[in-house]
Amino acid sequence: MKILVINGPNLNMLGVREPEIYGELTLKGIEEEIRKNFEQVCEIEFYQSNHEGEIVDKIQSALNNFQGILINPAAYTHTSIAILDALKAVNIPTVEVHISDINQREEFRKHSFVSYYALKTVAGLGLNSYIEGMKALIENINE
Repeated sequence: MKILVINGPNLNMLGVREPEIYGELTLKGIEEEIRKNFEQVCEIEFYQSNHEGEIVDKIQSALNNFQGILINPAAYTHTSIAILDALKAVNIPTVEVHISDINQREEFRKHSFVSYYALKTVAGLGLNSYIEGMKALIENINE
């Protein structure tokens, strides 16, 4: 089983960016924890981009190559119909994750286009959003 983990814009700045919201966790730290917890169960590829079109291209390239997608679309959560359409086009089981609780933040962050397609959204648990999201995704794929 192969899972693609996609992280959107500014997540490469974790550890520096708004530590009062995101803590001191880095993207590399998240990747290490995911590997530690799941590499014995599945093959994992990580991808991060600050560019919407590159994320769309990566999702499209997942067709016939991955059995699941775990995505933190970051700011594109609230703006990108293109990412939603790419996910729908490849029709790969997808779980959406967020480090912070987007429903407890600014009003504009409460809407997620990705959630229209995602099997589940896990938010507000920090690193554990990724861990719980991976568990849900693997369970769905194994059903």
